Amino acid sequence: MRVRPRPDTGLPIRIAFLILGIVATLVLAGPYLAPHDPLAQNPYALLQWPSQDHWLGTDAFGRDVLSRLLAGSRVSILASLLSVAIGLLFGVVPGLASVFLNRHFEWLSLRLIDALMTLPFLVFAIAMTAMLGNGLVQAMFAVGILITPAFYRVSRAAALSVVNSDYIEAARLMGASTFFIIRRHVLSKVLPAVAVTTAAMAGACLSIVASLTFLGIGVVPPEPTWGGLLATDLTTLYERPFGPFAPGLLIVATVWALNALADGLRDRITQPQEAQA
Repeated sequence: MRVRPRPDTGLPIRIAFLILGIVATLVLAGPYLAPHDPLAQNPYALLQWPSQDHWLGTDAFGRDVLSRLLAGSRVSILASLLSVAIGLLFGVVPGLASVFLNRHFEWLSLRLIDALMTLPFLVFAIAMTAMLGNGLVQAMFAVGILITPAFYRVSRAAALSVVNSDYIEAARLMGASTFFIIRRHVLSKVLPAVAVTTAAMAGACLSIVASLTFLGIGVVPPEPTWGGLLATDLTTLYERPFGPFAPGLLIVATVWALNALADGLRDRITQPQEAQA
């Protein structure tokens, strides 16, 4: 079977790695690179346009926008990564267990995943923070639970594709435990698909985190976040029409880079399979 050549994805992936490298630098060193205190208010420098002292101007409270943007990078990115970690833990482990454990656990986990897929993200996150308090951990736990079905379905599908393979049957006949079979024979088949899902869900979680912080959920002002900066800039759009550009550009560029990375990983995984076919 002749395989149709795919377009070159090397350039988008390189650009994605460059953007993610810049974002990682902002996460690690952003608070230290900030030229001003991101929380310091200056009543004599309200809504200033970009200048030598304030490269991105100041907000309605006289705070330096660039400093708040740099300081808010860590919270915005780490919050999305926390959600991905929660979804990864509560999705992959039950997804694999549903294939190798008894039918009762499989039925129960499938019904639970079906129920989670019907819940709206923002409404569930708002309800969780209303019950548990307006905190970052509460909001990100809610988001992580809601992305669990994506990891569950991917890991379960990958495990189902190899569960009846000859080498797994041979391992069972030799007395290998379920944990040994998963660790030795199944994880290598599941991890590539999980890696693609992780990159895609990281971009989705960043968008959700920005939406929640835009609404003031998860992080209480004046703590700087990318979504919170967007909300502040929109209230002064007439005075500073360029205000939402910088945080919006960071959010869009990071989400695009994560999606491009997911597409590149998916192409790298599917190309050898198509070549074998």
